[in-house]
Amino acid sequence: MPTVLGLEGSANKVGAGVVRDGVILSKGRATYVTPPGTGSPPAPSGRHHQGALLGLVAAALADAGARPRDLDGIAFTRACPWRRPGPGAPLAVVAAVGRTLAQLWALPLLGVNHCVGHIEMGRLLAPAPDPLVLYVSGGNTQVIAFSRRRYRIFGETLDLALGNCLDRLARLLRLPNEPSPGYNVEVMARRGRRLLDLPYVVKGMDVSFSGLLSHLQAITPKLLASGEATPEDLCFSLQETAFAMLAEVTERALALTRAPHLLLVGGVACNQRLQEMLRTMCNARGVTLCPTDERYCIDNGAMIAQAGWEMLRVGQVTELDQSGITQRYRTDEVEVTWRD
Repeated sequence: MPTVLGLEGSANKVGAGVVRDGVILSKGRATYVTPPGTGSPPAPSGRHHQGALLGLVAAALADAGARPRDLDGIAFTRACPWRRPGPGAPLAVVAAVGRTLAQLWALPLLGVNHCVGHIEMGRLLAPAPDPLVLYVSGGNTQVIAFSRRRYRIFGETLDLALGNCLDRLARLLRLPNEPSPGYNVEVMARRGRRLLDLPYVVKGMDVSFSGLLSHLQAITPKLLASGEATPEDLCFSLQETAFAMLAEVTERALALTRAPHLLLVGGVACNQRLQEMLRTMCNARGVTLCPTDERYCIDNGAMIAQAGWEMLRVGQVTELDQSGITQRYRTDEVEVTWRD
């Protein structure tokens, strides 16, 4: 019964979790929260993680009823499939702790791709062994399907990630960063009444959010000053436009792959309006939508532990001299040896 400790910390959240043979024994998380109107710079985020991670590891082991000698491996987020280079400082902190614990406790080290962690957690929780995957987060946006030992990317954002686009609007409107800027945009959008005409950019199987955000940044001050639109209208319009773009390319991928399930993973997967739009599309095609449980679609250590568990059972371990972090590691570069 292999038991794996997973460490995640690729952005402003840091977490630790324990998984044993498909059973999530524990997970804990801490978030670096900044003032409204600001983002999460890598260096302060890294310092936050440095102060929080060891306590999270101790809590994860205690909650799981496990001791170091009960573990069979240490998994950590080694890489992020960010559209742009991911934040190095948070990744470096998690990698350092992972390497140290693996050597201290004489355990195999398992370097995990962040997106693969989301996918494997989604596959564990949902009745979808071979789904089409829509990965929506602050770091990237991709439509993915498994084929020949790779998670193949059928379409993706050409610039900004969806989550980053939502966060940037929250920053523009000076919405709180707690519990998360994207969630606060979602809540505001529920009260929106006017749908603004915004750039809708779909290029084949790919999407682009940069023009959408630039347009919002240009028109927002004037619209708010004149009373032509409210902050709620802006949030509503952004969500409706961006989510429709994703529904379009995802439906095209479903038609191509004929997948019976659509697995929704990543932090933005929690958005109820996105789920509603995708469910409408899936129902029309006879496809089952499988959104990841809200507790696990947000970055967490258990998802890294689950991916590490899959790697460990087929002997795909990471040698110490190969455990350096990488800030740009595409999802389709990972050899998925644990799947047929």
